[in-house]
Amino acid sequence: MKSGRAVGPDDIPVEVWKCLGEAAVEFLTSLFNRVLESERMPEEWRRSVLVPMFKNKGDVQSCSNYRGIKLMSHTMKLWERVVEARLRKVVEICEQQYGFMPRKSTTDAIFALRILMEKYRDGQRELHCVFVDLEKAYNRVPREELWYCMRKSGVAEKYVRVVQDMYERSRTVVRCAVGQTEEFKVEVGLHQGSALSPFLFAMVMDQLSEEVRQESPWTMMFADDIVICSESREQVEENLERWRFALERRGMKVSRSKTEYMCVNEREGS
Repeated sequence: MKSGRAVGPDDIPVEVWKCLGEAAVEFLTSLFNRVLESERMPEEWRRSVLVPMFKNKGDVQSCSNYRGIKLMSHTMKLWERVVEARLRKVVEICEQQYGFMPRKSTTDAIFALRILMEKYRDGQRELHCVFVDLEKAYNRVPREELWYCMRKSGVAEKYVRVVQDMYERSRTVVRCAVGQTEEFKVEVGLHQGSALSPFLFAMVMDQLSEEVRQESPWTMMFADDIVICSESREQVEENLERWRFALERRGMKVSRSKTEYMCVNEREGS
């Protein structure tokens, strides 16, 4: 984990564990083994501070232009890293997912898409692409859907319960310029700012898109951003509708305002 990050409610910076060296490793190993055995983490880890961050676009007075980032315990984030490492050993994510995957990046997805576009441009053929954006993707993931997707991905029931424990009785306060709110429960969505959430989201997307995705580069995903390509406008519209139905029936929502269409070598009258 990187240094210099804001602390959570327990006020323990990650630098503490780095400075303690071998003593920290021994202590955390013992602590995490106890948490894994009991399937119950410390109550202090369930608390967080939600900080609204402006997206640097749109009206600064509109709440929809802010992203909520949770400041969580760094010790819990280390525990999440341990759980993530265990999950990655048993869960296989589809090749179309480029987000938060080892040896993959946004650059790879962009490169693959550019090669596809150049191929169709050189051949004077049409290529139709839709860039799909999911509305408040992390916040919309139903918890029951998460447990279902974990089990379907082959995660052992013990680790399903361990992740469920991370979300049980979670509470937060909102911090802003004039102070902070009273504490309230968080009962829906993935934790923003969590070390484990990106992989959990990739797992959910992998299962929800299983019946509709095509081979790369015809379908590519980077976390909650999706690119759908086809040789005709009719086909790409049909594929988009299939994606919309598959995602929205399971609690997600396609953003109509942020989803974009593009055509390479569009012919007149097409």
